Amino acid sequence: MPSPTSSLYSPPSTTRIAARDYTRDLDVTDLELRALLDLAADMKRSPRRYSSALQGRYLALLFEKPSLRTRVTFELAIKQLGGDSVLSSGLIGEREPIKDIARNLDRWTDGIVARVFSHRTILDLAEWSSVPVVNALCDKYHPCQALADMLTIREHLDHWDGRTLAYIGDGNNVAHSLMSSAARLSMNFRLACPDGYEPDSTLVEEARVIAGKNGVTLEITQDPIEAASGADAIYTDVWASMGQEAQALDRRAIFQPYQVNEALMAKARSSAIFMHCLPAKRNQETTDGVMESAQSVVFDQAENRLHTQKALLLMMLGG
Repeated sequence: MPSPTSSLYSPPSTTRIAARDYTRDLDVTDLELRALLDLAADMKRSPRRYSSALQGRYLALLFEKPSLRTRVTFELAIKQLGGDSVLSSGLIGEREPIKDIARNLDRWTDGIVARVFSHRTILDLAEWSSVPVVNALCDKYHPCQALADMLTIREHLDHWDGRTLAYIGDGNNVAHSLMSSAARLSMNFRLACPDGYEPDSTLVEEARVIAGKNGVTLEITQDPIEAASGADAIYTDVWASMGQEAQALDRRAIFQPYQVNEALMAKARSSAIFMHCLPAKRNQETTDGVMESAQSVVFDQAENRLHTQKALLLMMLGG
């Protein structure tokens, strides 16, 4: 095979994403989702094949929230594909209107990746930008995380069809993206949360319709044992997300019965995996023992952020 830096080198053909932007999980079709995850797996196996796939392309990274995994993996993703990125931190739209920011960045870069507080910010960037906008996290969705999670599940459980993913905790942005992705990949999804902390009802019904078409179920319960029983994967997240720090003490008391500990993991299949999007508050939403157990795949999830985001960027910016 020619060297990746050779003028003869060209990456394998990939499916382009029809939608210009990736503002939410459903912006990619079911076929595109599976193609993206297959591409990510190939990129993970053979990274040098793609090392010049986006040569000369540049990303603008806009981060309203602190970040380790999202920032590092997007920076590395574009660099490992032959491009580069520039970072801007701080509230978007505070110094100048979002429509002005978008129309500056689209003159300089080939895409905008934004990690923000409000989904409205993502939509406004997408409306005014002439280059693709990627939602790297907002209050409503975390679609890039779900991509990494689905790749991780297939790696450890061999396939998605008929598997059961149980999410224990707050019905937040991660839960929204997971239930959508699980339904589309023919996985059963159960979510256990306290009363008043359920996921968005409109998004639940949207995912439930998809699940029904694919012959699987989506269940919401207040009983963590019911959700965990017989599950193939147990997933949790922090009880208070960024921006909810004032609620942290109250939430800790409310969510304590939803801690993913060794006893709750024992309710799942013996082959079940434990998942967390990180960062974790150890010995709060999960125990240190579960985090460090043989069932834990949390660092595989973190690694797979890199590979799935590389596939996403190539499918959006390639060609």
